[in-house]
Amino acid sequence: MKAFLVSNPLLMGFIMDLILGDPENLPHPVKAIGNCIARFEKFTRKHFADHLRTGGFFLAASVLIIISGIAFLILLAAYQIHFWFGMAVESVMCYYLIAPKCLHDESMKVYHALKENELEKARKAVSMIVGRDTDQLDSSGITRAAVETVAENTSDGIVAPLLFMALGGAAFGFFYKAANTMDSMIGYSHEKYADIGFAAAKLDDFLNFIPSRMTAWIMIFSAFFLRLDSKNAFRIWRRDRRKHASPNSAQTESVCAGALDIRLAGDAYYFGELHPKPYIGDAIRPVEPEDIRRANRLMYVTSILALVLSMIVRAIIFGGVWIAV
Repeated sequence: MKAFLVSNPLLMGFIMDLILGDPENLPHPVKAIGNCIARFEKFTRKHFADHLRTGGFFLAASVLIIISGIAFLILLAAYQIHFWFGMAVESVMCYYLIAPKCLHDESMKVYHALKENELEKARKAVSMIVGRDTDQLDSSGITRAAVETVAENTSDGIVAPLLFMALGGAAFGFFYKAANTMDSMIGYSHEKYADIGFAAAKLDDFLNFIPSRMTAWIMIFSAFFLRLDSKNAFRIWRRDRRKHASPNSAQTESVCAGALDIRLAGDAYYFGELHPKPYIGDAIRPVEPEDIRRANRLMYVTSILALVLSMIVRAIIFGGVWIAV
């Protein structure tokens, strides 16, 4: 059992994240992924100017092959050197692929700014973690935006990477992270990205289809564990889980809204353009800054339960190796 725990890169990566968070002064693989995407975007816009949708497929395929290929070769070389060296390298790679502490810390910056009645500071803080325009948001709008991003990224930034790493190791995790990063950079319906980001957006929808629903179910159970309104979480999930342009985003947002007895979503501005959106949840009570803390507690319990589940999946797939350790 001890050998199994020590040799589980998912667990070691999760612990590293809880202790270290995202290193601000060290190179981060996701930044490298972002740079790769930006370079291919420039190349695609130049060489596929009249066929941007086709170019978007080229962009997506190229980035995925390069990023996952490099990750696979690094792991292959590390395990060839020594099993424990490979485990150490893969643990670090897993650490870079999940972000519970970063999600908590960045959203709590919004919370603290709101508690200090620093509205401009809160707007700036929330602009770092959401894609919408934030310059006109009031306190409730800022809080809703922060809670929504915690709920959505519980799946995108934690549970989904854990699941992909459980199924295929850190290389598969980097495949997912590359796709998810492409979606966050170019997967918009705005005119500038509608064609070039089409493939990235659809791929991200496909890859997150199962993880988002799995996260929603784990989150409902987590709400029960935290003595939040788990019955309402299940009710709102059943009613509102499809109330989003994305087939996945409302899965966890609806659970979170129901668990906290608040209403999320609604109209939002992106690049100065109003995007009408339906509300998610019922306004049983007003939104308040404390909901950001509650959403983070829900995120952490959901993440821990997902970690345990992912470790079991990985043990089933790679168990023969660990039993021999």
